[in-house]
Amino acid sequence: MHVSPSLRLMAGIAMAFIGHGAYAVTTLTMTTEYPATSMPGQGVSTFADLVRAKTAGTVVIDATYDAAKGIKSGDMIDAVETRKVDAGDAFAGALATKYPLFGVSSLPFLADSLSKARNLNKAARPAYEKLLAAHGQKLLYTTPWPASGIWSKQKIDSVAALKALNIRTYDATSQDVMQKAGARAQNISFADAMPRIAAGDVNAVLSSGDGGAGRKLWEHLPNFSEINYAMPISIATMNLQAYQALDARTRRAIDQAAAQTETEQWKRIDGRLQQNYANMRKNGVAINTAVPPAVRKALRDAAADSVQAWKTAVGPDAANILKQGSKR
Repeated sequence: MHVSPSLRLMAGIAMAFIGHGAYAVTTLTMTTEYPATSMPGQGVSTFADLVRAKTAGTVVIDATYDAAKGIKSGDMIDAVETRKVDAGDAFAGALATKYPLFGVSSLPFLADSLSKARNLNKAARPAYEKLLAAHGQKLLYTTPWPASGIWSKQKIDSVAALKALNIRTYDATSQDVMQKAGARAQNISFADAMPRIAAGDVNAVLSSGDGGAGRKLWEHLPNFSEINYAMPISIATMNLQAYQALDARTRRAIDQAAAQTETEQWKRIDGRLQQNYANMRKNGVAINTAVPPAVRKALRDAAADSVQAWKTAVGPDAANILKQGSKR
């Protein structure tokens, strides 16, 4: 007999209830705009599973995906602060529109390898924690994305093809870079972009194979150019009052679940690109790993001022983050 996951969960909570005497189950809401199959989606489900296990079912994370709560990444800090949700996962680049600090992981051609992305994340973490604390919340964990490339309707085999793009970008910096490279660019959320991609008025997307694979971009954009633009992160954050309302033992369990999720996510990224590429090829995507040098040069030239602009927007912390992040 097939038993649905929700019934199994309810049964598990009931057994915990019977086994440990009468106690209340605390339900915390958590959301992301990305699908359950994406890296951030897997982070949310991993965290939820670990919290349930470590609290013996006394805390349940009610997780939603695909912007089911109507909250996009750019609004997640505000949503968690006002407790529209107790916790949320947000793409850091989208947060940078209001809070420029979070744009560091999306800076073009800065962290173009996993080791560089790890170092940059470690260097920026104290500043992330400080900013989130000022908004009544705590950083749970970070999730790395595979390197961003360009999904497109037509193969990008020349600078002219690059300039013919009407591309969805994921933060103000990438919008600026793509515009300087000659493309039409719009910084919009994935949730808002999908109907426009389906309609054909957006003919390219800056994203990893991960987000694209989760969203089935191959139905509309059958080409992927490996430009290794950046290895950005998503950030999972929790309302501080929701956290502090828990007893000390439960808070420890939340902390342990968050730390373990972070470890899992940064381990999970290894090999993820190959899995994504295999999935994309299976669905008819042509992956271009030999992007013409003229196209790469046009993108790098367009990105030349981005780091300085980010440092100016962020202020004193920025130089130290970049200095620490570049250490081996």
